[in-house]
Amino acid sequence: MAAHSLSKLPAFVSAFNPNQTTKPESCSLPLTTSLKPTSLQTLWLGTNSLGVRAQLPKLRPFSSTICLSLPTAVKERVSSNEEVPKWSSRAIKSFAMGELEARRLKYPTTGTEAILMGILIEGTTLASKILRANGVTLFKVREETIKLLGKADMYFFSPEHPALTDEAQRVLDWAVDKKIKSGGSGEITTSHLLLGIWYEVDSPGHKIMATLGFNEEKVKELESLISEPGFIDG
Repeated sequence: MAAHSLSKLPAFVSAFNPNQTTKPESCSLPLTTSLKPTSLQTLWLGTNSLGVRAQLPKLRPFSSTICLSLPTAVKERVSSNEEVPKWSSRAIKSFAMGELEARRLKYPTTGTEAILMGILIEGTTLASKILRANGVTLFKVREETIKLLGKADMYFFSPEHPALTDEAQRVLDWAVDKKIKSGGSGEITTSHLLLGIWYEVDSPGHKIMATLGFNEEKVKELESLISEPGFIDG
């Protein structure tokens, strides 16, 4: 039908020779002819029929370091072959959360108050549960920290790893010593960290705990729990 109708188009008069008429060439296209390019006729999801090769991003090799310890000021402990108890993963996480909290508050250092907040942020250990059970929450500790240490300059940016204060470093070393003296196997936990903060009596962390109602009775309770045979905690 299409071929038949195209053949009956009217003749055209040539502009250069009026006596000459031209007739358009008969054009017939079979109905089965497809105007779609061959390369698109079989384009299915996941095929490459257009001949275009997908450019996948090149994966670069990378290396990562997992920290299995925390800083110490005791040089002999690092250089000697003496086997030192390992820190638990949750204790390391609490310390890392404390660093982040110090940065969040724009403080230049990581103090005992930051480690205390890190224990509460991690939130799954015996130490954090005892703190919350006695009314020591993250919000209250943060509030008391600002009251005690003040607000940082809003234009100050903390370093990626704020340096430890002397009190915070003593807390870490106290926790290691406490675990070594207690003997037995096991890891250094957040409970050791919390006790270290409490016994660093001039530190901001101790002052904040005391202000919020934590006392010697609660400390003795925590010490008795972690000294029980078979005690496992982070």
